[in-house]
Amino acid sequence: MDDSLFQYADERFADLQMLRYRLNGFETLSLQQKKYIYFLAKATLTGRDITTDQQGVYNLTIRKVLEAVYDHYENNRQEANFQAMTVYLKRVWFSSGIYHHYGCEKFVPGFSEDWFRQTVTNLQTHIPLCGYTSTEMLLNSLCPVIFNPTVLSKRVNLADGDDLVKTSACNFYDGPTQTEAEAYYQARKEQAIMRGEGDSLPSFGLNSRLVKNGSQLVEETYRVGGRYGRAIEKIVYWLQQARNEAENEQQQKVIDLLCQYYTTGDLTLFDQYSIEWLKEQEGRVDFINGFIEVYGDPLGLKGTWEGLVEYKDPIATQRTRTISKNAQWFEDHSPVDPRFRKPQVKGVTAHVICAAMLGGDEYPASAIGINLPNADWIRTRYGSKSVTIGNLTDAYNKAAHGNGFDEEFVIDAPTRDLIKTYGDLCDDLHTDLHECLGHGSGQLLPGTDPDALGAYASTNEEARADLFGLYYIADRKLIDLGLVPSPEAYKSQYYTYMMNGLMTQLVRIKPGHQIEEAHMRNRALIARWCLDHGNGTVALTKRDGKTFVQINDYEALRQLFATLLAEVQRIKSEGDFDACRQLVEQYAVKVDPELHAEVLERYQKLNLAPYKGFINPRMEPVMDKDGRITDIRLDYTETFAQQNMRYSKEYATL
Repeated sequence: MDDSLFQYADERFADLQMLRYRLNGFETLSLQQKKYIYFLAKATLTGRDITTDQQGVYNLTIRKVLEAVYDHYENNRQEANFQAMTVYLKRVWFSSGIYHHYGCEKFVPGFSEDWFRQTVTNLQTHIPLCGYTSTEMLLNSLCPVIFNPTVLSKRVNLADGDDLVKTSACNFYDGPTQTEAEAYYQARKEQAIMRGEGDSLPSFGLNSRLVKNGSQLVEETYRVGGRYGRAIEKIVYWLQQARNEAENEQQQKVIDLLCQYYTTGDLTLFDQYSIEWLKEQEGRVDFINGFIEVYGDPLGLKGTWEGLVEYKDPIATQRTRTISKNAQWFEDHSPVDPRFRKPQVKGVTAHVICAAMLGGDEYPASAIGINLPNADWIRTRYGSKSVTIGNLTDAYNKAAHGNGFDEEFVIDAPTRDLIKTYGDLCDDLHTDLHECLGHGSGQLLPGTDPDALGAYASTNEEARADLFGLYYIADRKLIDLGLVPSPEAYKSQYYTYMMNGLMTQLVRIKPGHQIEEAHMRNRALIARWCLDHGNGTVALTKRDGKTFVQINDYEALRQLFATLLAEVQRIKSEGDFDACRQLVEQYAVKVDPELHAEVLERYQKLNLAPYKGFINPRMEPVMDKDGRITDIRLDYTETFAQQNMRYSKEYATL
């Protein structure tokens, strides 16, 4: 398909804009590679129910009931209540549950409780009871969760001073207090250290739910035969099908170890899998599948299930390969205390990839860059693998062109021209530096607990990686390496970053709310700290009654980034919880209500959605008369609703 004919922007609802992404170059892959991608994609979609359940104990039941209503409703589908329920259901699909995927607050339904109760009752022959003995019991259980704003109100609560476990609705804990959960995992670490395992501690808690039975704390491990066993069994099945199409023996070894880990739940096997996954560099196709990122847990311990299938973009990867080849230079010249630098950077690899299928916590809203594994000891000893997802950033960029955003929020025409010329390039480079080098940089001092920063760890880590990228994107080294065409290019990134952190990311926050999400906190922290410490380097100024970010000295701003990077790295390297807490609470959380109201008003006039996500392409095998796969066909026409109703039928596991 001609790129000019491809429709990147699709439907819009609530605060969400759906996009489509292209699988560029898919037709050039071998049949074996296509089949490998296809089976990995099946494994990626099969974990869908796990993610939904992890995000809240009632999520799956609510989704199933809403889908039944959507499927079987026979009255006027144009009436307001049904239309509002449809939007609500789409939001549930988008967020894997009833909580906003970014802000973590519970959705407010636009349909009435009376209508919902009557409709479900009228359709009760089609409504799944999901373990309840009657439709009435089902409704009495679900309605307070859906309609009462005080019941299970926030998926992840990070408010300082609260019991973060008791006040978070995510389904990672059942019964324990925050103090009890933290003590439980601290004891597990201490026991491992006493056994001599202190230099390679597993990520305790990553693949389990912690339950309090009487006075005892018990882990429900995610594995075949354990919690989510049926779903994991099917994931393993599709991984084994993919293994038969793997490009090389190392890919087979990676899949074997992942399947063993899924079968046993043994976190040491997950570490072994992660190390072998790092070593696999030769194949064109790669994947992520498992309980990976911990942003969904207020304590930052438990992994939310996610899946991603990808293949390398060989041309664009030349950019990231150049960066990774020079990783030691960047580490050695970092503006942090030499004690906190890695003396020898190992195994840093980076690729620009095309996403082929998004699943779990990567669908529909996906990261645009990933650096794994997360375990610090593996990063130190074996390195990390970084990807920038090129076809997703391309879709974002193409969908945003000409939307009026820069004209409204960028201070003047010269700055807008700078962003127009260099913005997309520098966005990609910052992502590369963030993922490839930022997350992989630095080291913990001996004896530092990798979980010492607790609930503030995610914000600190994202700030550290962002600052690393911001500092180096202005470095002459990038020009010498041929990665940027002009010494002025970095200014586009500095301006858009500061504008986002100080102002425009506020469009994602409801009036009266504070900043909760780790990536948003990180950007606010950096931008506000620089505003506060810059002595006029950066300013908020008024023009024609509107507030704008004004950068008066770009070089001085770079030095501010360097100073803050040094402190954020020190905090991580030393495990300084108190300093981290103070930094986050002072700069990353609170919202200026007057500025917030202004930004929301200006943004509303643009008629743009603040959040975006993706509709996956549909993959269909082409068979010969003997039932053998001869090709994999891509279909970009499936609607968001069609896709999710199909997923709920084809990939139901829980």
